[in-house]
Amino acid sequence: MKSNNRYLGAVMIAPFIIFVFLGGIYLKGFVFALSIIALWEFYNAVKEKNFKPVKSAGYILLIIYYLLNHNFELMMYVLVATVFLMLIIPVINLKYTFIDISLTLLGFIYCGILFGFIYVINAKPAGEFLVWIIFIGSWLSDTAAFYSGKLFGKHKLSPKVSPKKTIEGSIGGLIGATIFTGIYGIIVQRYINIMPIYNYFIIGALCGIFGQLGDLVASSIKRNVGIKDYSNLIPGHGGILDRFDSIIFSATVIFYYLTFIIKI
Repeated sequence: MKSNNRYLGAVMIAPFIIFVFLGGIYLKGFVFALSIIALWEFYNAVKEKNFKPVKSAGYILLIIYYLLNHNFELMMYVLVATVFLMLIIPVINLKYTFIDISLTLLGFIYCGILFGFIYVINAKPAGEFLVWIIFIGSWLSDTAAFYSGKLFGKHKLSPKVSPKKTIEGSIGGLIGATIFTGIYGIIVQRYINIMPIYNYFIIGALCGIFGQLGDLVASSIKRNVGIKDYSNLIPGHGGILDRFDSIIFSATVIFYYLTFIIKI
């Protein structure tokens, strides 16, 4: 039954691939919907420890961010003004604390801005090719890590955060992400010259590192609040944050590399 649920979960994830192919406004809308769900999962998770994030503020910030079309400069003004105003809330309403305010804003940044980098990368020049690096670097790293850990895993990577992960699996994930992303770059280079091929290998390695860290971050949050999965939305996979934890971090590191190193 568990195996069947995982296959069903994989089928439910398949539409995401379709939206990546479509790109543009379609991908933007789909990522926005996933971000809303992810934010809902995050806020529900921290409530398990009796924290009280101001959910409405987080959702409003997310909507504003997308209405501003991911304009970071304008969003910074909005975010600073929001922090300024929200810090007053615990003074007016004693049921809230500065921790609740902090978690409200953290949820927006984690599930809104970082998740939104998927669309932002797609919107870059040649983004219809670049956006696939996120998923190649993340999902193939996960696959390589799983089989490497299963075959060679003996030394625990971070037993207190994620007991099943091993150092050998982590190394396999890093190598897998680097090789497969590099191969993708070689193939893409035949059709369009976006950047020197070695950058694909570097980005793959970064995905192999930060994608796994993203997985551990999500696990750390769950362990701290005492939950197994963020939700049961995807059978056999948990919630959106369970399935896209590594993708969120991979998208972020790819965005920064393309923007500040390659200058796309």
